[in-house]
Amino acid sequence: MAAPAIGTRIVRGACPQDCPDTCAFLYHVQDSKLVAVTGDPDHPMTRGGLCVKLNNYAEHHYNPDRLMHPLRRVGPKASGRYEKITYDEALAEIKRRWTGIIDQYGPQAIMNHCYLGNQGTLNGLTSGDAFFNRLGATIGEKCYCESGSSTAWIMTVGPTGGLDVESLTHSKYIIVWGMNMISTNLHGWPFILEAKEKGAKVVVIDPIRTRTAKAADWHIAIRPGTDGALALGMMNVIIADGLVDHDYVAKYTLGYEELKARAAEFPPERVAGITGIPADDIRKLAREYATTQPSAIREGVAIERSPGGGDAVRLVSSLPALVGAWRHVGGGAIEMPIWEFPFNFDFMQRPDWIRPGTRVVNELDMGRALSGEMGLDPPLMSVFIHNSNPVSQQQNANTLIRGLQREDLFTVVSELFMTDTARYADIILPASLQAEQYDLQVTWGHLYVMLNQPAITPPGECVPNVEMFRRLAKTMGFDDDYWSMSDDELLTRMYDWSAPAMQGITLELLKEKGWMRLNVGLPHERAPHAQGNFKTPSGKCEFKASAAANGNFVVPVWRNGYTEMQSGEPVDPVPNYIPPVEVGANGDLARYPISLLSPKPHAFLNSQYANEPKQRRRQGEQRVVVHPTDAAARGIRDGDYVRVFNDRGAFEGLAELSDDVMEGMAMTNLGHWPSLTRSGSAVNSTTSSRHCNLGGAGTQSDNRVEIARL
Repeated sequence: MAAPAIGTRIVRGACPQDCPDTCAFLYHVQDSKLVAVTGDPDHPMTRGGLCVKLNNYAEHHYNPDRLMHPLRRVGPKASGRYEKITYDEALAEIKRRWTGIIDQYGPQAIMNHCYLGNQGTLNGLTSGDAFFNRLGATIGEKCYCESGSSTAWIMTVGPTGGLDVESLTHSKYIIVWGMNMISTNLHGWPFILEAKEKGAKVVVIDPIRTRTAKAADWHIAIRPGTDGALALGMMNVIIADGLVDHDYVAKYTLGYEELKARAAEFPPERVAGITGIPADDIRKLAREYATTQPSAIREGVAIERSPGGGDAVRLVSSLPALVGAWRHVGGGAIEMPIWEFPFNFDFMQRPDWIRPGTRVVNELDMGRALSGEMGLDPPLMSVFIHNSNPVSQQQNANTLIRGLQREDLFTVVSELFMTDTARYADIILPASLQAEQYDLQVTWGHLYVMLNQPAITPPGECVPNVEMFRRLAKTMGFDDDYWSMSDDELLTRMYDWSAPAMQGITLELLKEKGWMRLNVGLPHERAPHAQGNFKTPSGKCEFKASAAANGNFVVPVWRNGYTEMQSGEPVDPVPNYIPPVEVGANGDLARYPISLLSPKPHAFLNSQYANEPKQRRRQGEQRVVVHPTDAAARGIRDGDYVRVFNDRGAFEGLAELSDDVMEGMAMTNLGHWPSLTRSGSAVNSTTSSRHCNLGGAGTQSDNRVEIARL
């Protein structure tokens, strides 16, 4: 690492964003001001680079639009009219309103809504759970992303980290399935490039010809929501051609005969009709994948975003065991390495404080809950939103907006900026940014423990989430020891530091080094399932899920940030292809003939940085990528403004004609702030409230629209 400039203090940190990379930061401080944020070149995974989203992260801390003090609404909701108040005044107002609601309706009339606007242990996904469990509030299920994938993964192979991203350098055949790595997992891509230089073949399965697909050896364009059918078609060929690793299957899997019978229903010709992929390509993919070992699959979250997405992930996750890929370093599959981290969720979230009978509402259904569609009793009378911008990110956003407009709804938002969601708040609390707070970062894309240390003082009255909830707890009269613990005391209890994976790792060492690798095997030697050892009830890769035995579904799922038991839902023990609803054969093709996909953007992190001028220039205004044939039929030219609409809502964007999308399909990026778009709306005004079959995940990829030139 090069020596810092004279007078510059270097502080080690870690990226807070909802991204698998979790980059190691170096904060550069001069005269108490953050002057630069760079990557740590010594980190083996992130190697000193930052993505375009974070290239001006120091400037982000000093954005003139940043919220510095608590605010109270003085105008109509969404008017943006607020007055500055003190933090104590804000807390007093919250206590007064909540006490009144609890007296009239009970505490379940209050709901917390939080997601991964920050990925810290103290300040991230679970930062409010202990407080709201203590309050007795409605539990908000956190299902924005990965809940379907993680449920399916655990049903199949258990809570295992699986293949290490760094081990991909040893792979000979790599399938990137439903993920645009160059935009959303940038620091994992160099390991694939290293494997490619050594002769590995890289295949991308994606409906869109993304940046990653263009950099691959082979792009397989698949119809949205049909990934499960492709996986079954591959299995059909692998079994029929005698390419199964029968020794591995016999020793380390459960339910092969049942999976074989299911795959027999999906010959390549049938799968071609479902997926739009030629039958010969399905055969070629299956044969190459099975015979070129070690083979690896990098699974993307996008697989889950359709009605059958959960079973699709189960099927994709079954492929490595079928061909024995797990035997090898560089073989297997990657979903979320987070499963290797020994979290103590019982302490982080205090589920022991949850009162019997407390209801649970999927956060993706908050709009339906607020607008009365769910018929809740008691109704929701207050929501507390932090680490999330649901007006931009939540599916069927117009329903949410109708709910947030209720005058009898008391809304509190903790935020950095006046987002589209914050504009509906009655009270706004100012949050701190990463260089101003202390945290142990949650890492879901690699195997390094990462500590973030504060480099500068928070401006104004901004505070970290952990301190915000301490103040709220004191305000509400909670006197439990939990609320008086220091950050270090909390972190000491939030992880099992005695676990084998944490041996030799301490907070003191992390304060010195910034990051340390879990003790789970080095990348050149890690093959966690070479001899089975799957973390399922049977200890095997379960083609037939024990969790769904006899049609009763009991499986650990990633909900509320901790592993919880869900039961009573009928699930087929053997995964199947479940067709999409809207973009499938039964969709309303006459009125809405275009299948619309909304992947994550290149220059924003979900909706974060979408208000930064530099990032907006990088990303460009809201675009709608349309196939030239579909554009010609509608009189749309490249550069025209278009309206995209269905029964749920509409938005406008700039047309870009390209065969990067298939005929009958269009693409626009998620993340634009509605208030900063041409029409005051964005893509989630058109997406449905439907859920995938596992984990409560959304189905944003199952969306039909029409497009018209403006």
